[in-house]
Amino acid sequence: MTFSTFKDLHQRRQAEYLASHGRPLAKRAEDSFRLQLYAVGNFYAEVWRSVGDEAILFIHVFERPSGLSDYLPLISIADYQ
Repeated sequence: MTFSTFKDLHQRRQAEYLASHGRPLAKRAEDSFRLQLYAVGNFYAEVWRSVGDEAILFIHVFERPSGLSDYLPLISIADYQ
């Protein structure tokens, strides 16, 4: 699936696609939100939820690796040795 095709999907369809085709990469918290990062083909999708709630608030989609900067402190190279 391409970046633009994914963006054009309804949020419910995006979530379904991530569940079946996305590769979970990392989780993090920001203020009162839980975020989960997925790799999908040549782009990334970040799912936002409120803490204590499973409903998706929104899905942020991006292509540039600079969007990964908030996740870099969570990665330990020792985990991959």
